[in-house]
Amino acid sequence: MGIDGVGALRESYSAYTPRGERPAKSQAVAETQLAPEEQAQVQKLRQIDQKVRAHEQAHLSAAAGLAIGGANFQTVRGPDGKQYAVAGEVSIDVSSANTPEQTIDKARRIQAAALAPADPSSQDRAVAAAAAQMQIQAQAEMNRQKQEEARQKEGGSANNSPALQAYAALEPAPEPLLSLFA
Repeated sequence: MGIDGVGALRESYSAYTPRGERPAKSQAVAETQLAPEEQAQVQKLRQIDQKVRAHEQAHLSAAAGLAIGGANFQTVRGPDGKQYAVAGEVSIDVSSANTPEQTIDKARRIQAAALAPADPSSQDRAVAAAAAQMQIQAQAEMNRQKQEEARQKEGGSANNSPALQAYAALEPAPEPLLSLFA
């Protein structure tokens, strides 16, 4: 699998790499016409195809709103003339959102999409780790903003503290003694 995003991380899940492709046949060959080793290869390709498609579907299901299009598959032609998916990827938007709060939510959704399959690939884990880092940075920015807001409130309300209000309410102090002798 691969999760591929805007700015993207890409990787293909490939459980099968053909050594050499057979020339394309005009029609699918009936399995009964295949040699036993070719039948075994077709069975293996079917299993890989099913696993790859389920893997990518898990990403798509969890990436609601983040997926850019559907899954893309790399296929090989089996001895029976049919195409089998042997690798795939789902592109998702991994850019930051407008606010730190929205970015934190988006990072969590990216992580969920990346780790949705039962067998996340190393690339899936890398995408999840990058999303975790994005979440940490957004959390730090959100904390910085809250501290700045608190400082601004504190600065504005410091002039309105009860002690300062009581002091301001006092009658003006008498003139310094030096001015009495002037």
